[in-house]
Amino acid sequence: MNTRKHIAAERKQRATHNCAQAVVCTYADVAGLDEATARSVGSAFAAGMGNMEGTCGALVGAGIVLGCAMKDKTQAMKAQRQVMTKFQTRNGATQCKLLKGVGGSAPLRACPDCVADACEFLEEQITSD
Repeated sequence: MNTRKHIAAERKQRATHNCAQAVVCTYADVAGLDEATARSVGSAFAAGMGNMEGTCGALVGAGIVLGCAMKDKTQAMKAQRQVMTKFQTRNGATQCKLLKGVGGSAPLRACPDCVADACEFLEEQITSD
Protein backbone atom coordinates (compact mmCIF):
# COMPACT_ATOMS: atom_id res chain seq x y z
CA MET A 1 0.00 0.00 0.00
CA ASN A 2 1.53 3.31 -1.07
CA THR A 3 0.63 5.81 1.61
CA ARG A 4 1.67 9.42 1.26
CA LYS A 5 4.57 8.89 3.65
CA HIS A 6 5.84 6.05 1.46
CA ILE A 7 5.44 8.12 -1.70
CA ALA A 8 7.34 11.03 -0.14
CA ALA A 9 10.12 8.77 1.18
CA GLU A 10 10.46 7.16 -2.25
CA ARG A 11 10.78 10.59 -3.89
CA LYS A 12 13.68 11.35 -1.57
CA GLN A 13 15.20 7.89 -1.98
CA ARG A 14 15.19 8.24 -5.78
CA ALA A 15 16.83 11.69 -5.41
CA THR A 16 14.15 13.37 -7.51
CA HIS A 17 13.26 15.68 -4.62
CA ASN A 18 15.06 17.15 -1.63
CA CYS A 19 13.52 16.43 1.78
CA ALA A 20 11.32 19.53 1.87
CA GLN A 21 10.18 19.06 -1.73
CA ALA A 22 9.32 15.41 -1.08
CA VAL A 23 6.91 16.44 1.68
CA VAL A 24 5.44 19.54 0.03
CA CYS A 25 4.95 17.88 -3.35
CA THR A 26 3.31 14.82 -1.79
CA TYR A 27 0.85 17.06 0.05
CA ALA A 28 0.51 19.73 -2.66
CA ASP A 29 -3.23 19.08 -2.94
CA VAL A 30 -3.67 19.56 0.82
CA ALA A 31 -1.63 22.77 0.68
CA GLY A 32 -3.58 24.05 -2.32
CA LEU A 33 -0.47 24.16 -4.51
CA ASP A 34 0.23 22.85 -7.97
CA GLU A 35 3.21 20.51 -8.38
CA ALA A 36 5.51 23.13 -9.93
CA THR A 37 4.83 25.66 -7.17
CA ALA A 38 5.26 22.99 -4.49
CA ARG A 39 8.66 22.05 -5.95
CA SER A 40 9.75 25.68 -6.07
CA VAL A 41 8.58 26.43 -2.53
CA GLY A 42 10.65 23.56 -1.14
CA SER A 43 13.73 24.06 -3.29
CA ALA A 44 15.79 26.18 -0.86
CA PHE A 45 15.30 23.90 2.13
CA ALA A 46 17.56 20.98 1.22
CA ALA A 47 20.35 20.01 3.59
CA GLY A 48 18.87 21.68 6.65
CA MET A 49 17.95 25.00 5.06
CA GLY A 50 20.87 24.89 2.67
CA ASN A 51 23.74 24.40 5.09
CA MET A 52 22.92 21.48 7.41
CA GLU A 53 22.88 23.88 10.37
CA GLY A 54 19.12 24.34 10.22
CA THR A 55 16.01 22.32 10.82
CA CYS A 56 15.54 19.14 8.80
CA GLY A 57 14.02 19.95 5.42
CA ALA A 58 11.27 17.36 5.91
CA LEU A 59 10.09 19.30 8.97
CA VAL A 60 10.24 22.56 7.04
CA GLY A 61 8.15 20.93 4.31
CA ALA A 62 5.60 19.82 6.90
CA GLY A 63 5.44 23.40 8.19
CA ILE A 64 4.85 24.75 4.69
CA VAL A 65 1.97 22.31 4.19
CA LEU A 66 0.46 23.15 7.59
CA GLY A 67 0.68 26.88 6.97
CA CYS A 68 -0.95 26.61 3.57
CA ALA A 69 -3.61 24.13 4.64
CA MET A 70 -4.62 25.71 7.94
CA LYS A 71 -4.40 29.36 6.95
CA ASP A 72 -4.39 30.26 10.65
CA LYS A 73 -1.08 31.20 12.21
CA THR A 74 -1.86 30.02 15.72
CA GLN A 75 -3.33 26.70 14.58
CA ALA A 76 -0.46 26.06 12.17
CA MET A 77 2.18 26.88 14.79
CA LYS A 78 0.52 24.57 17.33
CA ALA A 79 0.37 21.76 14.77
CA GLN A 80 4.00 22.31 13.75
CA ARG A 81 5.07 22.20 17.38
CA GLN A 82 3.37 18.79 17.68
CA VAL A 83 5.08 17.52 14.54
CA MET A 84 8.48 18.70 15.73
CA THR A 85 8.03 17.33 19.24
CA LYS A 86 7.10 13.88 17.96
CA PHE A 87 9.95 13.96 15.44
CA GLN A 88 12.45 14.96 18.15
CA THR A 89 11.20 12.20 20.44
CA ARG A 90 11.51 9.53 17.76
CA ASN A 91 14.80 10.65 16.21
CA GLY A 92 16.70 12.48 18.94
CA ALA A 93 17.16 15.70 16.92
CA THR A 94 15.50 18.09 14.49
CA GLN A 95 18.68 19.66 13.11
CA CYS A 96 19.93 18.22 9.82
CA LYS A 97 23.61 17.86 10.72
CA LEU A 98 22.78 16.02 13.94
CA LEU A 99 20.43 13.67 12.12
CA LYS A 100 23.10 12.99 9.47
CA GLY A 101 25.96 12.61 11.96
CA VAL A 102 28.03 15.45 10.53
CA GLY A 103 31.12 16.16 12.63
CA GLY A 104 31.93 12.62 13.58
CA SER A 105 28.88 11.51 15.51
CA ALA A 106 26.83 8.53 14.39
CA PRO A 107 23.92 9.29 12.05
CA LEU A 108 20.59 9.21 13.85
CA ARG A 109 18.29 8.74 10.83
CA ALA A 110 18.49 8.47 7.04
CA CYS A 111 16.82 11.19 4.98
CA PRO A 112 14.04 9.01 3.50
CA ASP A 113 13.16 7.91 7.04
CA CYS A 114 13.10 11.53 8.22
CA VAL A 115 10.74 12.32 5.35
CA ALA A 116 8.48 9.40 6.27
CA ASP A 117 8.44 10.45 9.93
CA ALA A 118 7.62 14.07 9.12
CA CYS A 119 4.78 12.89 6.85
CA GLU A 120 3.43 10.53 9.49
CA PHE A 121 3.26 13.33 12.06
CA LEU A 122 1.94 15.84 9.49
CA GLU A 123 -0.82 13.38 8.56
CA GLU A 124 -1.87 13.18 12.22
CA GLN A 125 -2.24 16.96 12.33
CA ILE A 126 -4.16 17.41 9.09
CA THR A 127 -6.56 14.55 9.82
CA SER A 128 -7.26 15.62 13.41
CA ASP A 129 -9.42 18.57 12.35
